[in-house]
Amino acid sequence: MAINIQPKEIKSFFYSQYFSDGLRITIGVLMPALVLAQFHNLGFGVDMSLGALCVSIADTPGPVAHKRNAMAISNLCIFLVAAITGFARLNLYTLGIEVALFSFFFSMLTVYGNRAASVGTGALLVLILMMDEATKPDQVLTVSLVILLGGIWYMIFSLVFFGIRPYRAAQQALGENIFDVAKFLRIKADFYDPTTDIDENYRKLVSQQIQVSQNQDVAREILVKSRLLVRESTNESRILVLTLVDLIDMFENIMATHYDYAYMREKFKGTGILEEVSRIIRNMANELDNAAFIILSNDKHKQPFDFFPELEVLKAKIDALNITHETSNMVLKKILINLRDVNSKIATIYKYYNSNSAQLLFEDRRKIEYSKFVTSQDYAPHIFMDNLSFHSTAFKHALRVAAMCLLGFMVSMLISTGHHSYWILLTIIVILKPGFSLSKQRNYHRLIGTITGGIIGIGILLLVHNKTAEFVFMVFFMLGCYSFQRLNYVVSVLLMTPYILIVFSFLGVNNIVTERITDTIIGSVIAFVASYLIFPSWEFEQINGYLSDVTCANANYLAKIAESLSGKAIDITEYKLARKDVFVKSGNLSAAFERMTSEPKSKQRNVKEVHKLVVLNHILSSYIATVASELMDKSLRNPQPEIIKSVRKSLATLNDISKKLGGVKTELYSEHVNVVDVNPKTPEPFTDETLLKEQLGFINKMSTDIARVTDNLV
Repeated sequence: MAINIQPKEIKSFFYSQYFSDGLRITIGVLMPALVLAQFHNLGFGVDMSLGALCVSIADTPGPVAHKRNAMAISNLCIFLVAAITGFARLNLYTLGIEVALFSFFFSMLTVYGNRAASVGTGALLVLILMMDEATKPDQVLTVSLVILLGGIWYMIFSLVFFGIRPYRAAQQALGENIFDVAKFLRIKADFYDPTTDIDENYRKLVSQQIQVSQNQDVAREILVKSRLLVRESTNESRILVLTLVDLIDMFENIMATHYDYAYMREKFKGTGILEEVSRIIRNMANELDNAAFIILSNDKHKQPFDFFPELEVLKAKIDALNITHETSNMVLKKILINLRDVNSKIATIYKYYNSNSAQLLFEDRRKIEYSKFVTSQDYAPHIFMDNLSFHSTAFKHALRVAAMCLLGFMVSMLISTGHHSYWILLTIIVILKPGFSLSKQRNYHRLIGTITGGIIGIGILLLVHNKTAEFVFMVFFMLGCYSFQRLNYVVSVLLMTPYILIVFSFLGVNNIVTERITDTIIGSVIAFVASYLIFPSWEFEQINGYLSDVTCANANYLAKIAESLSGKAIDITEYKLARKDVFVKSGNLSAAFERMTSEPKSKQRNVKEVHKLVVLNHILSSYIATVASELMDKSLRNPQPEIIKSVRKSLATLNDISKKLGGVKTELYSEHVNVVDVNPKTPEPFTDETLLKEQLGFINKMSTDIARVTDNLV
């Protein structure tokens, strides 16, 4: 079977939320200046566009209600900051004080999450851009109101944009998450390819797990927190919820397909079985890509490829293998079962988009309390106050930003290379992030993008002398800049620079390329030095916390198995909450390890041990998922004492690890629990206790290995 999805990649981008965001921001920011220019009032139009630009920063993916609240608060902030800056700029010292205080305050908003941080960034942006605007005192409030009007215009435009197609954001989030899961599945397929380096493939796997986890959180937040989607009784809304539920279940099935790959390669070398498994998994990933495209394009599509005949051929080969080999082929049969489960989930997702039976499907589901699967951000004032200490990473970050913005302000006043020295401050606030690794990455991308984009901008301005053509180029660069700002930052900056140069050309300001590049280099140097020397935050200082979190999550996940073996029916909501916690905490640990490896060698601690723990915890999660998913549908009546003892031993080991890392203890289950069965179906008996003992033995071994590496770490 040949499935070619390459031609769809470009189309998928144009259907994605990245392009949708870029289009919305471009229209929202450009429209005020274009319209008012027709009425010979370009100055007010530019100020309105400035307000729209600042508010657009808070227009990040998530439920519409959250967007509305963030943009409303952003409007209030930019109005107050614009007015205060308009008066503060009349005196150099008051302006410097304002720069320091506001840089600290708005950088501290990171304690309230990414959306609040984006509101702070918008406020700092209007502060910086208002610094050099020659506004007379009697015009300050007027200009500030015009900026506010631009922000309000963008907020209304954005809400209408989403109101016209209320399901679109959810479709895009789901489609992109399916692409992520498909990529994760391809990396899994490489484990069955004898030519793939196993250790390197693990690195790719944990890196992709970060992307899957982040996008699942976005999709979950949009679907669960949007009342329109959860409560509205339309097929479209139900289908979206069902797709997310099945996608997460499928990801668990993929996670559960973990085995000792080095041992398997040696054991089944030369049989061709593993290569066949790898090929089927890759083709399933292709079908997932096709499903993602169906959702993104909002299209009714063909039936999925039926993998059943191929799986039957694989089963026959596995059965024949038992005759010719002395060793057991039980592990291959388990892989086959998982492949059938993934195939079933793919077929189900396709079915949602080719039938009108969503209501029946929805009513047949076990009751799940979806609201428990999202976390609510606490905006209590005490959180801000509690973080005003050097124990807080946010506090140290805010101090660093404030100090460097003040330094950048002083440098811009002393050695200004032109009339747009605010670019130094702009570079500093964009580059400086709480962690060193992200600041370093942003710094590099900003420099490369600015220099390359500057060369492109110069070329266009020198070679193109037609204003209409220049305007077309500007819109193209603008659209690309905003479309790539979350997808690929270096491309976004590369496109931003020629867009800004063309804008200044329209405003009658030329020959600013050298100024922009010079100011960007100055800002980058200040930001880099600050991230290394001024209250630096290194990952090795926090890695034990991430390790503790993932250990506790795995222990809680394993506790669900213990409860099932003790006679307690597994509550579907509690089980999926435990599973979600493992995915999230594993993603956080993987992300922290990636950040650590990008930091200076002198600031890295126990990298080999931490990498081992990342991989071992991933393997442990996979083994637990394997057993837990089986016990969801099958019951084990009167389990042997060795099975109970094995689970107890693993839990005790994980609790001991958690204690050493400063975490909390997961309570052991009670042996006799009488709980009303919350599942509508009676589980089938678990027939293969030998396989279960083997799987629990793997869990025990992984727990012991993690304990040994943890001892070396601490």
